[in-house]
Amino acid sequence: MDYHIDTKCIQEGYKPTKGEPREVPIIQSTTFKYDTSEEMGKLFDLEATGYFYTRLQNPTNDYVAEKINALEGGAAAMLTSSGQAANFFALFNICESGDHFIASSSIYGGTYNLFNITMKKMGIDCTFVDQELSLEELAKFVKPNTKAVFGETITNPTVNVLDIEKFATFAHDHGIPLIIDNTFATPINCRPFEWGADIVTHSTTKYMDGHGAAVGGAIVDSGNFDWEKNRDKFPGLTTPDESYHGITYTEKFGKGAYITKATVQLMRDLGSIQSPQHAFYLSLGLESLHLRMKRHTESALKVAKYLESHEEVAWVNFPELESHPSNELAKKYCPQGTCGVLNFGIKGGRERSIKFMDSLKLASIATHVADAKTCLLHPASHTHRQLSDEQLEEAGVRPDLIRFSVGLEDPEDIIADLEQAFKEIG
Repeated sequence: MDYHIDTKCIQEGYKPTKGEPREVPIIQSTTFKYDTSEEMGKLFDLEATGYFYTRLQNPTNDYVAEKINALEGGAAAMLTSSGQAANFFALFNICESGDHFIASSSIYGGTYNLFNITMKKMGIDCTFVDQELSLEELAKFVKPNTKAVFGETITNPTVNVLDIEKFATFAHDHGIPLIIDNTFATPINCRPFEWGADIVTHSTTKYMDGHGAAVGGAIVDSGNFDWEKNRDKFPGLTTPDESYHGITYTEKFGKGAYITKATVQLMRDLGSIQSPQHAFYLSLGLESLHLRMKRHTESALKVAKYLESHEEVAWVNFPELESHPSNELAKKYCPQGTCGVLNFGIKGGRERSIKFMDSLKLASIATHVADAKTCLLHPASHTHRQLSDEQLEEAGVRPDLIRFSVGLEDPEDIIADLEQAFKEIG
């Protein structure tokens, strides 16, 4: 039976039978026992399914990955130790030294550095593009060695909505997959596969966990991209892997080829597994995701409207405001709401923003976002504090920008906290 997504948050992934634990069991073991050497050998040859070492796979992790897979409507999924690891694995699974991929320039700064600095050291080049460009303009950036296109459903921290259909058309016109980081929207508010995306990633640390308890990531494959049709571009999937006696992933695993390769090859060699304990915390968070996202988005809209009407606020960015340039895309891709994150600027610039933040009592200053508790960050004072106002502008970070993550508290209390802070700074 195909349940509604709210029910999937509760029921999918782990399905116990008679006498088994009702809650997802934490399999806190590095290793797994077998009766014969032959049984173990079949696992190492990928001739049988099962578990032999938690660095590759663990039952707890697989139960939770399957729930996320069901929520996104994918073919297969895996957990990673962080969202950064998920984005790295998602691309490194199909790119190698000498390859190239394209990414939106509006992505999260940590991901930008991963692509622009670290992966470049590995010989993998990334071209960053304005996500507002037309298909014709985007096509100019494609090279013979281009292997993927990457973007975020809702950008962090600028909260712009990606035109997923446009980017899917762009990617598929050139025989490459579209990879979407769906962290801010979550599958509750947007399911990128329904708009043509091929692979989805998450920082499960954010809304999926929702309580700041466990760092983690996830990769979900739709199973829709035809690797064989574009086999010359993706030899890692379509030609024999000598480390597994010449297995060809697309031939042996079909729609599971991409996730299988990422698991038995990348996780084998690089690690970055999510701990079973963290996967259990994530499982608990997923059970209330549908309820929390509704509250986050409703409260964020109330806060955004309050800020937009306040005389001390210079500007507000939130996709559900009619004034936001992404408002029509938000209505299309996230009709039930976008997320709980917004950003705004206070008249008076950097110093006044700092004073405002220090005057808040309910909201916490923290390097976190998408949490049950309201939190905020002022990049000019924190993550980008080494830059001058001129350098901040060049980096696309306004000196007065405050990233505000609306939590699950009563929205009237959040607004009252903002109001008293405005009175405090005079």
